[in-house]
Amino acid sequence: MVTQYKNLINGEMVENGEWLDVVNPANEQVIGQVPACGAEELDRAVAAARAAFKTWKNTSHEERAAACMAISAAIKDNSDELFRLLTAEQGKPHAQAQGEIFGAAGISKAQSTLKLEDVINEDSDQRLSRTRRVPVGVVGGIVPWNFPLMMAIQKIVPALMSGCTIVLKPSPFTPLTTLRVAELIADKVPAGTVNIITGEDALGPMITSHPGIDKITFTGSTETGKKIMEGASADLKRITLELGGNDASIVMPDADPKKVAEQLFWSSFQNAGQVCIAAKRVYIHEDIYDELSQAIAEYARNVKVGDGSEQGTGVGPIQNKKQYERVLELIEDAKDNGYKFLTGGDKDPSGTGYYVPITILDNPPEDARIVAEEQFGPVMPLMKFSTEEEVIERANNSEYGLAGAVWTADTNKGVEIAEKLETGTVWVNEFMHLSPFAPFGGHKQSGFGAEYGLDGMKEFTYPQVITIKKDNVVA
Repeated sequence: MVTQYKNLINGEMVENGEWLDVVNPANEQVIGQVPACGAEELDRAVAAARAAFKTWKNTSHEERAAACMAISAAIKDNSDELFRLLTAEQGKPHAQAQGEIFGAAGISKAQSTLKLEDVINEDSDQRLSRTRRVPVGVVGGIVPWNFPLMMAIQKIVPALMSGCTIVLKPSPFTPLTTLRVAELIADKVPAGTVNIITGEDALGPMITSHPGIDKITFTGSTETGKKIMEGASADLKRITLELGGNDASIVMPDADPKKVAEQLFWSSFQNAGQVCIAAKRVYIHEDIYDELSQAIAEYARNVKVGDGSEQGTGVGPIQNKKQYERVLELIEDAKDNGYKFLTGGDKDPSGTGYYVPITILDNPPEDARIVAEEQFGPVMPLMKFSTEEEVIERANNSEYGLAGAVWTADTNKGVEIAEKLETGTVWVNEFMHLSPFAPFGGHKQSGFGAEYGLDGMKEFTYPQVITIKKDNVVA
């Protein structure tokens, strides 16, 4: 029997009798059902959040932190159940699913320590002026399918810590782990502060345009982000958008191919490449290109592609059929154009599950679709470069600006190059490290606003300046 998962509205787990199927991408079998919500359920969730906001906005830092710590503990204490459920619905291997579960618990704990302090602007004989941060109100959170629980927590916790309440919509492809966490925390956070409802894609625009929602926080594609901006503009909702990326890695000639090959591989292929900050364009200096490209390809041949629940799997399936077909289309376009493949390039012959073989391309042209577009799959184009100036120009020649990396034995040179890249985050000699205490956000069409850190929490607040004239006291 397929398990049915309920929604969290006003502290209660509820359903409406209409259900959506959730499919395991490894075998295309239905593994759960969730409520198919529409305007009625959204109105109830928003009403609960608005009512709870009247009280929650006045709570202390300690009360907010206690709620977020309770969320952290609930996730950590049930991690064994949650990581297996996450693999079943999302496809990522167990080890990577464990990383997401413990990461979500860690974010909850770390961000519960963040506090927005008042800032003194002026303290003179004439006046005292200070800026305080006040919560925006009810937040609408829309979450993608690649890191469903991590992204949910990334929106819930700063909302609560800033004094807001939230209505969260998981992706219809991956709602199960989030709803299980909703059940675990239903009696651990005040009723109405956290509401989680599920529905098809049409529910997203309803959230964006709902008059009872004051702010939208969204993670997903740039195309959808533009639609959210348009929908939110009617009543000037505040928005935070973490959008797509076509992230470039630059490997300088002094990098050791034997040392960086494995790291470069996982910078592209973790979570089957379905990571907004994955290395999607890898530029290797011509002096070491042949040696390093062969080392990466050799490493790839020993990585198992398969069901994430099976021992030894390194790369799981693409999460959903639509994305699977898009990745195959990009690979087919590369084949049609005669580009050279070091590994992969062929569709998995089994026909069951959304598997794409690890695909590495050998120096395709800069204008190839598989280079110019965000692949969001297990695809890695390797390109040669000759000079530092040339590679910086090529790396910046993108509408995106989310993240990037520089690999070099000369750390000072790595920082020098990093500072010339037009992205929100740049790593030197590592990849995909995000801190809950440092802001994360994109430049150009990779979005705007920030998540994580105090900058991320400020996104859920308004600044309010209070000024007191000291020498004009009314008797």
